[in-house]
Amino acid sequence: MMTIHEVSKLAGVSIRTLQYYDKIGLLHPAGYTDAGYRLYDDIDLERLQHILLFRELEFPLKDIKAILNSPDFDRSKILEQQIELLKLKKEHLDNLINFAFGIKMLGVKYMDFTAFDRSKLDEYSRRAKEQWGNTAEYKEFAERTKNRSDEEDRLLADRFMLLFKEAGEIRHSDPASSDAQELVKRIQDFITENMYTCSNKILRGLGKMYSGGGDFTKNIDEYGGEGTSEFIDRAIQIYCEKAE
Repeated sequence: MMTIHEVSKLAGVSIRTLQYYDKIGLLHPAGYTDAGYRLYDDIDLERLQHILLFRELEFPLKDIKAILNSPDFDRSKILEQQIELLKLKKEHLDNLINFAFGIKMLGVKYMDFTAFDRSKLDEYSRRAKEQWGNTAEYKEFAERTKNRSDEEDRLLADRFMLLFKEAGEIRHSDPASSDAQELVKRIQDFITENMYTCSNKILRGLGKMYSGGGDFTKNIDEYGGEGTSEFIDRAIQIYCEKAE
């Protein structure tokens, strides 16, 4: 048996939270000491593990309680479901990381690119490494760019934005046309050759980001003309669908 203080330290959950779980009937202690302090056994700890996993998956407490108190509760089945949900969450986070790479690293926000001084770039790199250092894309990007100067970064951004200028010149045409599809391929190849391997999955996400609104879309449309961001997104989605 473990005291509430021991469980709090072991699980990283505050004593107040454990007391609240008891109050709402989510996690009752197995017993109490003579002095009235809560005691938890292995069964309680196993239930707490399920609660914490569901909380990581952002389930409301009332839903967690309903699941764990269900007469059909099956520990093995619940674990399988939690594992699958965690895998999906990981995939979602990986996608968000790739989107963030596009925003922070590809230099599409062209008008602000020259305003970056080395101290800011170094800080962005430090933060990215702390959060994303284990991703293959980040390691590849870091390796390819570690020796680049500020001037080289600016020239690279210029070359990349020229692709969007080309997109602007054909933005009123069919995004499925050979010209549009060839341009998408060049965008993908440019990212792969100069940044990190741009899979079709990553490319899809970048396309949605290009047309997603805000400064990102604004800067692309200012460079290529109104509607360029939406045009290139449609062309990218068509390109990726054909490749599947």
